Amino acid sequence: MKRKFRLTRSTEFKRVRRSGKSYAHPLIVLIVEVNLQETTRVGVSAGRSIGNAIERNQAKRRMREAIRPILPALRPGWNLILLARKPLLQAEFPRIQAALLQLLQRSDLLKSTDDQNTP
Repeated sequence: MKRKFRLTRSTEFKRVRRSGKSYAHPLIVLIVEVNLQETTRVGVSAGRSIGNAIERNQAKRRMREAIRPILPALRPGWNLILLARKPLLQAEFPRIQAALLQLLQRSDLLKSTDDQNTP
């Protein structure tokens, strides 16, 4: 994921977690907050409850790869945080993608067909 699409600073993560709205799934938690930019930025996190460093990094890689093809379909002007949950490590990749799509639909962050046809 390119840098312009990422949340990188801990202060950004804290702000989104404090003032954002969360949506939960057994595999992933999505936290969303409006930003005043033209892009949607994504941060990925996995806490120590996931496992050791290898398992946390694997969980983050899987979430990044799941969100990458969806980025162009996201509405602009949002900050997102994806938090891994323990079952994510055993889940198959299509199930992770389905969970992510479900969360994005619930949060109304996917562009509708009307939005995509408008210049």
